[in-house]
Amino acid sequence: MARRPMDIEAYTERTRNGPCFICALVAGEPGFEHEVLFEDEDHIAFLDRYPTLPGRTLVAPKAHLEHVVRDLDEAAYTRTMLVVREVALAVEDVFESERTYLLSLGSRQGNSHLHWHIAALPSGVPYEEQQFHALMTENGILDTGPAEFAAAARRVREAIRTRGRLRGGRGGCPPDTR
Repeated sequence: MARRPMDIEAYTERTRNGPCFICALVAGEPGFEHEVLFEDEDHIAFLDRYPTLPGRTLVAPKAHLEHVVRDLDEAAYTRTMLVVREVALAVEDVFESERTYLLSLGSRQGNSHLHWHIAALPSGVPYEEQQFHALMTENGILDTGPAEFAAAARRVREAIRTRGRLRGGRGGCPPDTR
């Protein structure tokens, strides 16, 4: 997996001082386009623009919520975690992995919109390069070209459709147009 350095300073500036990237994505604002994998009335799943592992995906409620346990009632939390699980299983269907990491990151100081990361750790990664090391952009991000990125998104969308457990309120998986 070829890697390239990530501009951490520019990323930090955007996340701390720019608009909420998830709200901007949901609103369709230019410059915030992502490869959307699944969408329903309440959730959106999309490929991470800065992947440290193949197929790294984010899942978020569309509403701007910030606290992982207090901002969702039990029913909303359970539904969101079902979406996270189903998308994670689809990611595993596409990217062979020895383990899949699920974590919610963010801060009131930046990237405050509640979201989960799905990161499938490929088999054979040395132990020293697993866990936090595998997730940290400071260790470089995958050098993935646009065509490869779009192909990965198509494969994950198809895996979500094939699994058949998620139904979008407004179309579910976006149609593949590439």
